[in-house]
Parts: sequence; C-alpha cells; structure tokens
Amino acid sequence: MAVQQTAGADPYFPEHGDPRYRVHRYELALDYRPGPNRLSGTARINAIAGRAPLTEFMLNLADFKIGRVRVDGRQPHYTHRGGRLRLRPAKPIRAGAAFTVEVHWSGNPKPVNSPWGGLGWEELEDGALVASQPIGAPSWYPCNDRPADKASYQISITTPSAYAVVAGGRLLTRTTKASTTTWVYEQAAPTSSYLVGLSIGKYQTVLLGDPGLGGVPQHGHIPAHLLADFSRDFARQPQMMDVFQELFGPYPFDEYAVVVTEEELDVPVEAQGLSLFGANHVDGARGSERLVAHELAHQWFGNSVSIADWRHIWLNEGLAKYAEWLWSERSGGRTAQQLASAAHRLLSSMPQDLRLADPGRKAMFDDRLYERGGLTLHAVRCALGDIAFFRMLRSWGQLHRNGTVTTAAFASHVARFATEPVEELLQAWVHGASLPPLPGARTRAAG
Repeated sequence: MAVQQTAGADPYFPEHGDPRYRVHRYELALDYRPGPNRLSGTARINAIAGRAPLTEFMLNLADFKIGRVRVDGRQPHYTHRGGRLRLRPAKPIRAGAAFTVEVHWSGNPKPVNSPWGGLGWEELEDGALVASQPIGAPSWYPCNDRPADKASYQISITTPSAYAVVAGGRLLTRTTKASTTTWVYEQAAPTSSYLVGLSIGKYQTVLLGDPGLGGVPQHGHIPAHLLADFSRDFARQPQMMDVFQELFGPYPFDEYAVVVTEEELDVPVEAQGLSLFGANHVDGARGSERLVAHELAHQWFGNSVSIADWRHIWLNEGLAKYAEWLWSERSGGRTAQQLASAAHRLLSSMPQDLRLADPGRKAMFDDRLYERGGLTLHAVRCALGDIAFFRMLRSWGQLHRNGTVTTAAFASHVARFATEPVEELLQAWVHGASLPPLPGARTRAAG
C-alpha cells in the first residue's frame, strides 16, 4: 500500500497529525457509561512508516489518563501534553516498515477547544454525540489527526442496554450480557479521522425506502416522538440517492444512515456513511431538505474523495452546496441558474476578500466559501456544457474514490473535459478575491 504523505504538517492545524507515517487500520474497543460520562478504551493502530526511519512519532489524544502503551509489543518512552502523545519506540522503526501501536486510556470525554467552540465528543442530556470536523477526533480516541491519513476502522462500543449505538459503517454484531450491550461496527473504506461519526442515545430505527437488489440500504435513527415528522422530512432521501448516483456515480460506501438527536444542532454534520442532524432540523414540512441533500452529497465529495489538507475545504463544501442546487432543479424546485443568481446577489453585498483556494483557518466555514464554491461549480458547468460537466463530476468521484485531492488536481481534471481553456475562469473564481460576473444560463435540467 502506498504511503500518502504531504510535504509537512497541515498549515491550518500544525499541531494535528504527523506526516512521517500513515495509519492503515484502527481497532477501537470502548466502554461508555452515559451517567458519569465515563469512557475507557483500547486502540490497536496498524501503521506504516514513511520514507525515513521513525525514531519517534506522535498521536493526537485529548486529556485522558494513559494506561498501557506498546509499540510492536514493547513499551516505548512517551509523553502526553497539550493533546499530543509523543512516542519514542524502544527500537527505531525502519523506513516503509509496518508497525503496531497499542494505547489504553480512560477519563471523562469532552469537546476539544477550537476557534469554532468545542468539537468532538459531546455529552448530551441522555447519551453522547461525536461531531469532529475539523479537529475533534482526539476528544475520544488516539489518532493521526490529518484528513489525508485515511484508514479502515473497527469500533466496538459497550454501553448500558437501554442505549443504541450508531456508527458509520456496517453493524457486524450486537451482543447483550446482563445490563450492557456491545455493538461492533466495521468501516472498511478508508476514512479520515474527523469523519468517524458516533451517536449514543435512545433511538427507533427505520428503513428509508426499499433498496432492492443492489440498492443502498438507508436507515434513520430517531427519537420516537420525532418519527412522524422525520418520515415526512426524509421521505425523498431515497429519490435523492438515485439522482446523486446518476449525477455523481455509484454511492461510494456500503450503506447510509442518518441520526436525529434529541437536542438542537447549529448545523448537521457529515461523517463517513453517516450524517447527524438536530431535532431542530425536523419540522414535518421538509424545511431542511436542502441540508439533507448537502450531507448526502458529502459522502461523495469530502468523504470518499477527501482533501489533502484543510486549505482545500471548498472542494468539500462547494460541491455539496452545488448538490443542493442540483437536487432543487431535479425535484421541481428552483433551477441551479436561479439559485446561482440568488447566491451571486448575496455575495455581491458582502466583503470580497475570501479566496477559495486558501481561505485561511478563520474563514474555513464562512458562508461565503459555501456560496462561492457552489457558484464556481456552476461557472464550470456553464463553460463545459451539461454533458461534459456531468461526465467530469462522475469521473472526479470515481478516479479519486477513497483518495485525497487538491485544488490543483481539480483544475487539471476540469481542463481535461473542456473544449476551450478554463485556466482564466478557475483563476478568477478559485484564486481571486473579487467576485466574477454571474455565469451564463447555458444549462438545462441536471443530467
């Protein structure tokens, strides 16, 4: 397996992640008690050294009590400060060699601090929720916390039997002993650490639509009192899945789940094979359907096709924003051209000092990045024409499935489908700060 590496640390979060090695697989065994908010865990991490021998390396892990630590079965020297677990193995690891790390930890999980408030493990009134984007994963498990380091996961979680556990991936087993139940999930597809989603609560589970032979199983996990409203709000998700598979290519994972928590969330959050919504996103009137489309689209753009570092976040959010517009167009709502016009008017009235290609850490989640990202995709569609544009999108998802990408890679990819040069167009939309003119209306209904 090739070792994916970038030149160095993530420029936005240099304290997160270690580019000197790559993780191949995480096996997490967790025990969580909601009452005292107590988490204990064991991680077995299979990794591969990079191009240089590893005399020491780092994992990210928040403020937990550390128990047993082993590297290839031997006790290393380690320090644990400021969310960084630094390990110096008893014997240096050869360049390109496989190695195994084992870490035991315990404590009271809580969100990690960030410029956007607490991120990661959040204790709810009755249960817990994990929403880690971009740097919340170390709030609950030791990881190489960089988006380009994608690994497979097996997660075993033991909780009191009154609670359901939902994680991204396939549920392998559910075993009840006395008053506790152990849930084991497998996510075989390579997954970025921030996309490992988890929810623990008292949910009812429903099947969304009938996937049929070869279809994508879709489940909802909802508090019982929200079930009627949920059934209306998410009724068109199976149709949405069909449209997106037509436009973007086959769904990249085994199945898809949505969780609605009892509590309100500012925004829904995507995870690999899983999206998390708040009770405020369920109103029985499909008031948040564009967000249902946005989170589903992230499974292709952001999750399967991931960014090499956080400078390229517009590739996640711009494509998911444009998917909202495509769903509206295909489902009888406003066309992408009408939505692009509204977005352009909005951006025209706002400061024009944001560059998509490198927005800076403070502007990573700025509304302007989402809207301008959607407009950039619309400008590309207008330049290429519908047939070439949707061929380009499907190829983008399939070519980079389970991989990582950059803005430069996207520009090169678009150019391959263009009959005329697109360098100036992309330079203006992606690298410039001033808002280019509204793209023309040379499009028809999506597909």
